[in-house]
Amino acid sequence: MKVLVTGADGFLGKNLCVKLEEKNIQVLKFLRDSELNFLEECVFRADAIIHLAGENRPEDPRAFEIVNVGLTNILCDLVSKDKKNIPFVFASSIQAGLDNAYGHSKSSAEQSLVNLSDKLDINLAIYRLPGVFGKWCKPNYNSVVATFCHNLANGLPIKINDPTIKLKLVYVDDVVDSFVNFVLSPNPYSDVYCDINNEYEISLGGLADQIRSFKNVKENLVTDDVGAGLTRALYSTYLSYLPASEFSYEVPKYGDERGDFVEMLKTKNSGQFSYFTAHPGVTRGGHYHHSKTEKFLVVRGDAKFKFKNIVTHEQHVLIVSGEKPEVVDTVPGWSHDITNIGDTELVVMLWANEIFDRDRPDTYAMSLD
Repeated sequence: MKVLVTGADGFLGKNLCVKLEEKNIQVLKFLRDSELNFLEECVFRADAIIHLAGENRPEDPRAFEIVNVGLTNILCDLVSKDKKNIPFVFASSIQAGLDNAYGHSKSSAEQSLVNLSDKLDINLAIYRLPGVFGKWCKPNYNSVVATFCHNLANGLPIKINDPTIKLKLVYVDDVVDSFVNFVLSPNPYSDVYCDINNEYEISLGGLADQIRSFKNVKENLVTDDVGAGLTRALYSTYLSYLPASEFSYEVPKYGDERGDFVEMLKTKNSGQFSYFTAHPGVTRGGHYHHSKTEKFLVVRGDAKFKFKNIVTHEQHVLIVSGEKPEVVDTVPGWSHDITNIGDTELVVMLWANEIFDRDRPDTYAMSLD
């Protein structure tokens, strides 16, 4: 399959082309400096068209008409000339139809494509996109997300005039997935105006606070819930603006005669991750918890876990080796310790279900002897 992408070297175009190529789709890239005869060749060869090229902040407002309307009309003429009934995606804007030069140009381009669809019965999808954000978006241009992420990731200030302003946003991965899904499985019965499945709304102040929290992880080790939704998308976007010199950061290490203890990451509601070491013959622990629970994973070495019920004094012993990954749970009401029974340093990963609170540690010493 061959897909013509206009504006292939822009923010959205770069992300789209990568996604298409991942699916072994040949991309015909029409760029800002490409000749119109090349566009005609691409239309002739294409099995689908995704039209992204456009102006949104030109120095000369006449560029809105020349590019947004003119290039779209040229595409329509070329498709009509070849009588090609192929999927056609157009990246429009929520400003289409607004009383400004940009909005008028997008609305005119949409109408040209609707007329083409009526004439040739092509499978047309028009997306009136709100603010699109994600990796490779140009900062200090037309995306406040890109500007905030770039500036905070690089130690630069951000400016907020009205933190209550509401933003409507879509994530670039969701946008390109929708585009690709349409050209691969066009639905001729759907309305020509399509929506991105995941659209988000956030205030300008909330956006700034969220991105600042990502930056603070290096100091407090506390991460937000970055596994889903808007927070996931913003976190990935923020990281994409980090300079290579900031790809790593040190975390505190606490050591004594027993070994080392290092905290890696803390979560607001799902505990924290760390690891510790123990020299041969060393025993660590010797305490119980009322509510706190932990999971241990021996990464290297051999360990003996001992457990003792603090009321019944029932005891239990486990021998665990890094050669056979095995998670060991600590259970509330059971005192526990871990001893390095091997000849080499013991390395153990640890997850606790809550962040350690020095004022309420829920940790009470009790020997298992």
